[in-house]
Amino acid sequence: MIAALAILGATSLLWLVSLKLKDASIADIFWGLGFVIVAWTAGRSPLLIGMTTVWGLRLALYLAYRNHGRGEDARYRAMREQNGARWWWQSLIQVFWLQGLLIGIVALPLTAAPHPFSILDGVGVALYLVGLGFEAIGDFQLARFKAGHPGQVMTTGLWRFTRHPNYFGDFCVWWGIFLASGAPWTVIGPIVMSFLLMRVSGVPLLEKHMEARPGYADYVRRTSAFFPRPPLRS
Repeated sequence: MIAALAILGATSLLWLVSLKLKDASIADIFWGLGFVIVAWTAGRSPLLIGMTTVWGLRLALYLAYRNHGRGEDARYRAMREQNGARWWWQSLIQVFWLQGLLIGIVALPLTAAPHPFSILDGVGVALYLVGLGFEAIGDFQLARFKAGHPGQVMTTGLWRFTRHPNYFGDFCVWWGIFLASGAPWTVIGPIVMSFLLMRVSGVPLLEKHMEARPGYADYVRRTSAFFPRPPLRS
């Protein structure tokens, strides 16, 4: 209940800030921080709290750096134009409160009680580290590539093996946290995160945004959409 109230208050306050800035995309930066809030208000396992804090802060700092000075993201601009004068209050429900609800569901493994470290915990931590590495390295490689090749499609580094190494990293992080939680009943958390990444707000939206870029169609034919594998011949 404390975590739910904290998330409700934080998302509502963030909504007010978004009205002032006329920028609903600040919700993206809060995504990782929301999990940190849940971890520190509802988490009982120091291991899970630490894992979530590292992941959430890294993601929030990276998105804040990436989005600085760019204005509102195109996805939110389209929603603003579509809803017109209703957007000021609809954004509270469609963006901020909905995000808070999703955070609460995905973060269910964080509420698991502490337990003796087991082999399954070790597997979970290893999977988490793989995911964190894919995210951090993939984001670094992409930022460096975009700085020197604006408008081009990156096909090297981790992006050679999957079109979305950062989303695959998120997938591994939350399945790793679930395994380390030792609480089978919380499996709905990583399932919802996987569905969001693969079917809703992750891969589909970015693919739609990228499909018109020169060379992207060939990149799609050669490269896995999500799970890493060696690229096919062009």
